[in-house]
Amino acid sequence: MNLFAETELFDGGVKKYTDFQLPDTELRLWQHFFEKQEADKYYHTLLKESPWQQRSRKMYDKIVADPRLTAYYGGESGHPWTPLLLEIKATIEEITEISFDRVLLNLYRDGKDSVAWHSDNLPADGKHHHIASVTFGDTRVFKVRHKYNKDIRQLDIPLTHGSLLLMGETMQEYYEHHVPKTARAIGPRINLTFRISESSKPVYDVRKLSHLP
Repeated sequence: MNLFAETELFDGGVKKYTDFQLPDTELRLWQHFFEKQEADKYYHTLLKESPWQQRSRKMYDKIVADPRLTAYYGGESGHPWTPLLLEIKATIEEITEISFDRVLLNLYRDGKDSVAWHSDNLPADGKHHHIASVTFGDTRVFKVRHKYNKDIRQLDIPLTHGSLLLMGETMQEYYEHHVPKTARAIGPRINLTFRISESSKPVYDVRKLSHLP
């Protein structure tokens, strides 16, 4: 299997911007936001050096292991930021003009790893903010559906190697998302979700996201 070859199926490796124009929120995608050589470097370093662990949670009166591995950086409870993560963060902040203070890394080891339909919980400051999601590795489909309006069609978004997805601050209030299992033979995917949780720090620049291309 040619690692990351599937990215070529969608747009030939050319950077492509999409504004999904969703009701009640923002959802914006930059395919191949990171050049392939740069994305390859980030993927291999994060896969090898991140302190991956498998968390457990209670579900239907049972303790079950999450079907993916995670690592958390930033704040008092997270690992200290690494130079590599700060480099990725700075690149994202430059285009979004949003300052993030946390990042959650998820490792989907193969097609059996997944995440169920959900909306992210409120952060520590009690309100939702933008979330920037970066993908390194093999393509997985990111499904999005409205919680209340069933007339809004579900989105199936292939997140390719080096892509950036920006979710608006009302996304978790109105929408759920899901990364399903797949029977296809695919390699690992690393997803980084950059977040905001400290209300005492400056969060947004004066300019708003509406000016983005």
